[in-house]
Amino acid sequence: DTTNESAIDINQIFGKNKALISIFAGSRKSEIEVLMPILLNFIKLMNENYNDFSYVFHSTKEYSDLIQSFIKKDNLKNCEVISDSKIKNHILKKSIFAVSKSGTVSLEICNAKIPSIILYKMGFLNFLIVKILVKTKFANIINIAANEEIIPELLQSNCNSKNIFNTVSNY
Repeated sequence: DTTNESAIDINQIFGKNKALISIFAGSRKSEIEVLMPILLNFIKLMNENYNDFSYVFHSTKEYSDLIQSFIKKDNLKNCEVISDSKIKNHILKKSIFAVSKSGTVSLEICNAKIPSIILYKMGFLNFLIVKILVKTKFANIINIAANEEIIPELLQSNCNSKNIFNTVSNY
């Protein structure tokens, strides 16, 4: 029964009395494999400087084990992975910040009124092709629509753990 599983997950997360930071590593395996090392190094930097945060990775059921394996390999204790759509929204609304890959999830984050940063990183060759074909300065749909950076973006080489840490720390 997934309802009991969800209740246990929520109690585990909220029972720690720490501020929540939601993390969206992607919905495709290639995104997750590129962003997870960066995100985990960001969490390590946060853990070195602060001890009052828990990190909740929002995932699909398909990739929750993959994300969990990255976390276990780095032995991080203040991270959880959730894939139950019923509790994802609840967790997001309780979060003080969201770190997210670019995509439609940024609209959900904005709708929940959670401050966030958008990450986007792809292979160099793909980046060059996109750079030639796409004539926009931004990766996030909200920034594209506004034609200005409303939500901070860290793209390509700027998408690194130190820059994420600095953005979140300065919030």
